[in-house]
This record gives sequence, C-alpha cells and structure tokens, in this order.
Amino acid sequence: MKDLGLQHHNHPLMGHRVLDTATGRTGILQAIAPDGTSPKPVAWLRPEGGGTEWTTATGAIEAAGPITHQSHPKENS
Repeated sequence: MKDLGLQHHNHPLMGHRVLDTATGRTGILQAIAPDGTSPKPVAWLRPEGGGTEWTTATGAIEAAGPITHQSHPKENS
C-alpha cells in the first residue's frame, strides 16, 4: 500500500467490488485509512447500491470477481 497523505493508502482494489471475508458481505472499496479509534488503517467499504459504510481489516478484503473495465462501478454509472 502506498501512502496517499492524510493517512489514506492506495490499494489495487480501490473502487472495485470486494468481498469482506470477515463478514461475508460484498461492497465497493472506498478507502484504506484509520477509523479514528486506532492509528492502524482499515478498509472502508460501502454497499453497491449505496448505504452505510462499514470497516474491516485490510487483510479481510479480496476481489469479489475478476477485475475488468466492465466490473468497475464508476465505469458503469
């Protein structure tokens, strides 16, 4: 992960649909950053259709499918 400033880090799955292996939920990876209670960065995810973001450990995210141009949510909006 590359530090992007303001305690945010880059991640190859940023903006893509990911699986949170800790909960079994899928969502769009929004950020890798601290959550305010710990300086250690966590993954910030939001539901695909919108809704309340949640956090999970960075080691608990994985691609929810192949990453292609068509699978990128921002490209399909």
